[in-house]
Amino acid sequence: MFQGTGSDVGKSLLVAGLARAFSRRGLSVRPFKPQNMSNNAAVTADGGEIGRAQALQARACGLAPHTDMNPVLLKPQSEVGAQVVVRGKVIGSATAREYWSLKSKLMPAVLESFHRLGEDADLVLVEGAGSASEVNLRAGDIANMGFAEAADLPVILIGDIDRGGVIASLVGTAAVLPAAERARIKGFVINKFRGDVSLFDEGLDLIAEKTGFEALGVIPFLDAARRLPAEDSVQLSVSPADTAVSGDVIVAVPVLSRISNFDDLDPLIAEPGVSVVFVQPGQALPGNANLVVLPGSKATLADLAFFRAQGWDIDLQAHYRRGGHILGLCGGYQMLGRQISDPQGIEGAVGGAEGLGMLDVDTVLSDDKTLVAVEGLELASRQAVNGYEMHIGITTGPGTQVPMIELGGRAEGAVSADGRIAGCYLHGIFSADGYRQSLLARLGRSEASGLNYEQGVEEALDALSEHLTVHLDLERILEIARGR
Repeated sequence: MFQGTGSDVGKSLLVAGLARAFSRRGLSVRPFKPQNMSNNAAVTADGGEIGRAQALQARACGLAPHTDMNPVLLKPQSEVGAQVVVRGKVIGSATAREYWSLKSKLMPAVLESFHRLGEDADLVLVEGAGSASEVNLRAGDIANMGFAEAADLPVILIGDIDRGGVIASLVGTAAVLPAAERARIKGFVINKFRGDVSLFDEGLDLIAEKTGFEALGVIPFLDAARRLPAEDSVQLSVSPADTAVSGDVIVAVPVLSRISNFDDLDPLIAEPGVSVVFVQPGQALPGNANLVVLPGSKATLADLAFFRAQGWDIDLQAHYRRGGHILGLCGGYQMLGRQISDPQGIEGAVGGAEGLGMLDVDTVLSDDKTLVAVEGLELASRQAVNGYEMHIGITTGPGTQVPMIELGGRAEGAVSADGRIAGCYLHGIFSADGYRQSLLARLGRSEASGLNYEQGVEEALDALSEHLTVHLDLERILEIARGR
């Protein structure tokens, strides 16, 4: 099991890279994360949903994602509450305090998924969540040491030197853990090192001396890792003021308070000559944007109110009057319609709100969640598209008579009369190279880049695998996994 000294130390990508490295050695490898908190989710082959990080790790193993790989998924809906997904299905919502009481009851389901996953595997790589040192959350823990103890697993601890204080974070983690849990940690890894690795030799010795943990390697910062889908929203903290807003095509993405599945934008970010600007709350949508993408949301009605509170509804109308294009994905599609109704109180209080009125459609939210992998055709370009649907609610109205895409003979989405406003429920649509190039041409790019996005992800996984093979002691990690 790989645990971190904190969030965003690189656990997810480290497990993905090791999954690819050990799979390339001929081992049957499975990824596992007992509890994840993320609004970036993926549809699984067995009709459920798991965190996107586990879907990427499954891909690194050459496998289809399965709900057993992430049996508990928490999807934040507010500052204090989250939707609880167990084995791919929503079981309800809970505040942080309510989940505190619930989580210990989920351990049997978590262990069942773990053992079932390992039945035909040589190696299961388990990813922890957040920080191993959160001893105040230890009671009933299923995410870190609580799970390691229940499954009797050795642990490798990861520290991120890029954020500073890595010696204190590793030594401090050892200091606050009870002796029995500290004994589970068999080694440590330093991640995201920049510069001459040999200059940290004394640091490695000091950490080993203070903790008793074995040094398993120092991983230099790998730029190719940026090409892999990110699960956390750290990348969304970059504002237009911090970014050079230029390029053949400028895509503006308002950062909603409950933005979800923002990895939809990754293929556009990877495109040469395309600037994707994540617009922060309180900032205006850039006036030179060619396209505004309204992304998915975990709480559409709340985010619609949030959108208006930033003045983005006014900016969006101005963008459209200037000849700009608008695309809504999932929750963003719902917001572009005339009305969103919530008669069952799925997102909170029973009620509804007027949408932005830019597409002639209406949405009714319900507790029947659509979770399905799909493929089809984007009608304006006649290009193949694929991805997944993951939403609550049914959208109808005159606007759907001019659909955006066709999925297995089924019309989906809506397009305005002039073709400059569109919306649909298809996540992952930008991964389709032909459609993406056609869209960018419509937005004014003169020459296609030839980017093969999916091939780029595979190449990045291979590069990460090779990087870890060079800088980590993989043989020792295998020995630790075998209890030696």
